[in-house]
Amino acid sequence: MTWTPHATVAVVVEDAQGRFLMVEEHSSGRVVFNQPAGHVEEDEAILDAVRREALEETGWEIEPEHFLGLYTYKAPANGVTYYRFCFIGKARQQVTDELDGGIIAAHWLSLEDIRQLGDKLRSPLVIKSIEDYRNGRCYPLDVISDSQT
Repeated sequence: MTWTPHATVAVVVEDAQGRFLMVEEHSSGRVVFNQPAGHVEEDEAILDAVRREALEETGWEIEPEHFLGLYTYKAPANGVTYYRFCFIGKARQQVTDELDGGIIAAHWLSLEDIRQLGDKLRSPLVIKSIEDYRNGRCYPLDVISDSQT
């Protein structure tokens, strides 16, 4: 049997008031909160996946500005290993209020509000990536070499 990890992207977006763009969604029968995130599609450039997922899940056009890091997570609920390419992005403009199926709403939340969500966070990577961002972790986007771009 072949092991098949899942390649995903996520983006940490902070506004001028110090709030973070979050997605409230249904997942495995629960309502959870996450950064805009999702799977990279076949033949899709990673940075294009970041832009697409953010738009589909929040209605906001996001521009990736830095690479935050690669995070690995094995979900206890399904045993799937996720490789999460996480970015730091800037919100350009909200262009739609139509969101992907399974998405309840997009929210701008303070770090304290996010911490208070506790087990409603989709994974521990939600807080980990925000903390890494707040600690100044960032890399230039050219650390990603993508033949699609």
